[in-house]
Parts: sequence; C-alpha cells; structure tokens
Amino acid sequence: MRLAQAMFHKRLINLLDTLIDHVGEDETHPLASMMDVIGVLIEKYEDENVPELDMDAIA
Repeated sequence: MRLAQAMFHKRLINLLDTLIDHVGEDETHPLASMMDVIGVLIEKYEDENVPELDMDAIA
C-alpha cells in the first residue's frame, strides 16, 4: 500500500507541475482551483508520511 501511495504522490506532484506551467499565476483560470486542491493533498500526504529534517543534525 505504501508504494502505491508514494507513486500516487509522485503523480500528483507531476500533475501540479504541469498545471503550474499551464495556468501560471492566473487565479481566474478554470484549473486554478484544481491546483489548490492538489496542493492540499500533497501537503497532507507529506505531513503524514515524510519525516521532517532535523536541522540540528545538519548544522
């Protein structure tokens, strides 16, 4: 299941990148709200599944 989730996450990132290239910063574009939703989904996945960097370990 984790592999499928990770693959879906990567697909969402690729889709968001494509939308950003196409829509740009035009908030009136019909796909702008879809960009927002995909961004929220990516953020939720990363909050739940991607460990945060320990900045003390890096320094």
